[in-house]
Amino acid sequence: MIRRLAAAWLAILSLTACDGGSKPTPTPVPSVKDAASPATHYKATPSKVLTAVRKRGYVACGVNPGLPGFAYPDFRGQWRGFDVDICRAVAAAVLGDADKVRFTAISAQDRFSALQKGEIDLLSRNTSWSFSRDTGLGLDFAATTYFDGQGFMAAKALGLTSAQELSGARICVQAGTASQDNLADFFRSKGIAYKPVVVASEAEARKLYETGGCDAFTADISALAGSRSVLSNPGSHVILPDVISKEPLGPVVRQNDPVWADIVRWTVYATILGEELKLNSKTVDDARRNSPNPEVRRLLGAEGSYGALLNLNKDWAYQVIRQVGAYDEIFQRDVGSSSSLKLDRGLNALWNAPKPGLLYAPPFR
Repeated sequence: MIRRLAAAWLAILSLTACDGGSKPTPTPVPSVKDAASPATHYKATPSKVLTAVRKRGYVACGVNPGLPGFAYPDFRGQWRGFDVDICRAVAAAVLGDADKVRFTAISAQDRFSALQKGEIDLLSRNTSWSFSRDTGLGLDFAATTYFDGQGFMAAKALGLTSAQELSGARICVQAGTASQDNLADFFRSKGIAYKPVVVASEAEARKLYETGGCDAFTADISALAGSRSVLSNPGSHVILPDVISKEPLGPVVRQNDPVWADIVRWTVYATILGEELKLNSKTVDDARRNSPNPEVRRLLGAEGSYGALLNLNKDWAYQVIRQVGAYDEIFQRDVGSSSSLKLDRGLNALWNAPKPGLLYAPPFR
């Protein structure tokens, strides 16, 4: 045994002497310059939806027919709201113009079929991400734009402190929504009897509730806040503290075009990163020219060719923030302190805010 080990050791010394003691050549590591320009190493996959959008010159977007704060036509017929601004941001990213959108008002019952049939490119309609919707409809949820939950609104005069006090109550709920199933699950789990009043639209539910056709109105809390803001006497109604579900809301696309899904996803992330990097529609021009922050420069297209990875221009994210705004601007304008809804950021605050929320975007690198 000792003789075999000695022979092996002599063989190794002999080989080392023959090559002058040189070490194996290491595998080349990409330079920082290469890493900063991934588009030079990767050819983007074509997107059928993007090609169609560019050919026709606008993004076809499905929205709620009328939900204050999220999607509604103003007195001039111009669409406004949080979900509307997501559509506008996508148009800014892919066409360089946030106004190149055509909005289609779609009911809750028809929203998924309209997308499946190709009648719209994007559904941005206060729609909850769930297992069955994500896996059973041939659709993909690109990102969560608003973290919500289902609640209840009732007249302040009733003096209610909890939804569990609604035994035997008539509760308005919109057909074809997750709210209808959540309502049944909640009262069943609590062993409480109730009378569902199922209606076709949010507007109908609101009208019936205000005229006394039901004792309470259930929907996502953001939707309830929107409905309350247009009641004849908003201060006479309260949203009860109960939150009976998780409702991550966001834009939906068809599952057969992953590049288009990435475009919508990263458009949302661009607004979130914009806030995180302290950018807004008023400062983004100066930041693009003068910021020393490498991530800011990459995001705004001042360095690298990241847009090419999605078949977009270098300045796609810059256009999103310049024309539509960072996430905090969109939130404040449509549903926050500058709106009639006056919603707090809550779960929709940044992950690193003084009061942290769930809002988080992957790094741009």
